[in-house]
Amino acid sequence: MSASVVTATGVTWDLSDLYQGPEDASIRADLDAARARAADFAARYRGTIHTPGGPAPEHVAAAMREYEEIVELASRPSIYAHLLHAADVRPPAHGALVAMTQERSTEISTTLLFFQLEWLALADEEARPAIESPACARFRHYLASARRYKPHTLSEAEERILEEKANTGSRAMARLFDELTSSLVFEVEVDGERRSLNESGVLALLYEPRREVRRAAAASLTTGLRANRLVITSIFNTLVLDHAVDDRLRCFSDPMQSRHLANEIRGEVVESLMQACDAASGMVADYYRLKRRLLGLDRLYDYDRYAPLASTEAQMSWDESRALVLDAYGDFSAEMADVARLFFERRWIDAEARDGKRGGAFSASTLPSVHPYVLCNFLGRPRDVMTVAHELGHGVHQYLSRPHGLLQQDTPLTLAETASVFGEMLVFDRLRRQETDPRRRLALLCEKIEDSFATVFRQIALTRFEQALHRARREEGELAAERIGELWRSANAAMYGDSVTLTDDYGWWWAYIHHFIHSPFYCYAYGFGELLVLALYDLYQREGRAFVPRYLELLSAGGSAAPEELLARVGIDIQEAGFWQRGLGLLRGLVDEAQSLAR
Repeated sequence: MSASVVTATGVTWDLSDLYQGPEDASIRADLDAARARAADFAARYRGTIHTPGGPAPEHVAAAMREYEEIVELASRPSIYAHLLHAADVRPPAHGALVAMTQERSTEISTTLLFFQLEWLALADEEARPAIESPACARFRHYLASARRYKPHTLSEAEERILEEKANTGSRAMARLFDELTSSLVFEVEVDGERRSLNESGVLALLYEPRREVRRAAAASLTTGLRANRLVITSIFNTLVLDHAVDDRLRCFSDPMQSRHLANEIRGEVVESLMQACDAASGMVADYYRLKRRLLGLDRLYDYDRYAPLASTEAQMSWDESRALVLDAYGDFSAEMADVARLFFERRWIDAEARDGKRGGAFSASTLPSVHPYVLCNFLGRPRDVMTVAHELGHGVHQYLSRPHGLLQQDTPLTLAETASVFGEMLVFDRLRRQETDPRRRLALLCEKIEDSFATVFRQIALTRFEQALHRARREEGELAAERIGELWRSANAAMYGDSVTLTDDYGWWWAYIHHFIHSPFYCYAYGFGELLVLALYDLYQREGRAFVPRYLELLSAGGSAAPEELLARVGIDIQEAGFWQRGLGLLRGLVDEAQSLAR
């Protein structure tokens, strides 16, 4: 099997459904049209929403329809620019396009800003008739949920200033981080050969069977991050301070409050999730002690955590991965498989690992009038297959929710990981049913346990790190890289206990994680999603085919209702006492099964 087939060389996305290229005249034409429509919208609607007694529901509905159209038209160029930039940060034209579209989008959004502010200025009794009117039914949840920002919204002049300054502040810092980490080159010696690898390539070596390769990769990653410590540490300090300023201006009492508000979830629910995970972290230590014995090691270091249990990790070609994922999706629902198949057939996926491309993976919902796009870095490992299943889950979710329009197609982060993690479970379940060899079954089970631990316990540890980071920045002032490393090691050590020895090098590995930069406190949503999916999957196994329509209805609903309401439709109550223990108990069962198989 050729390396190009395994590593998905040539599997790149076709962005022409958005624009024909960075020089496409339609980009500026759409921005010009959106600006003109925004100005006309402001001339006609300013002062007509915040009125004595409240606006007529039909008036609000008409305004909402036009507002959504303008936002979609204005968003299209920025979405295209960011996808182009993620695929290759090196061409200056790509970065210039990101900057131009951000600046123009800011101009349009500030023109429209009055509309949301007038809606929030209404008293609850003045807004209620529109929210409850059949005329506004299509936008009901958006109109209702937007009002939760009422206590945290500033004057129009202040909001305009914050929006405009973001392009030279937080957004500029995030772009700098992306361009820097995507351009890093890590030098690693493997089998006497000096390799120059990007971030995805060096991280992939941490899954190598040979310990000396893993150790070399870890050292190379640390060397590359340490060499850029000044810039990366400055970016972290600046963005954490920026977050604190926002919290102060918007009267948020806690660094996580704005994320909870965006996720439409109460902080107490999230804290109960995190405390449950903290209390159950003993199973993490139990598992890694087992893995240490299975690997025959006296001590398990941080660079050993992802070592495969088999002497060689079976590689899978891109075509084989595609067939596996589609078959697994098809086992559950033909409709879901048909949607996933579109991503392969119509080139909505960029899977090739290459220099200049952003590391990691994501699925961008883009616009209801277009379709989602998926980015990943496929290297032929079983873990990469799970990543494809994960991101396609996002893609299917986003595709099915398009009928709700741009303003309600996306779910809060608490539900955003549902379809992705469920997709992974479908692939794992298919592989598990097919495998009869006990050793390979154990290896497969351990891979799943490690993935689940990475999604639950590690993401909660990352959130605990963020809490400590934001608290320390506010109490201690600007933080040195070594101080951030201390906070990082402490949060991770609490998860592993004495089962994994964290090296000094590990103290630098906070520096490449994109979520801390782009979406502060995003990470707990992964733990939320994994444990939620375990509960959903348990329902599926008990109910069989009867569960499928309700699940697809959940995905199709997008963000058209609050998470608790959507989950209630499929029989899930996250307020139930001990809810998180259901998923944690299933994970404990996997660890017990692995220990039994090992014996």
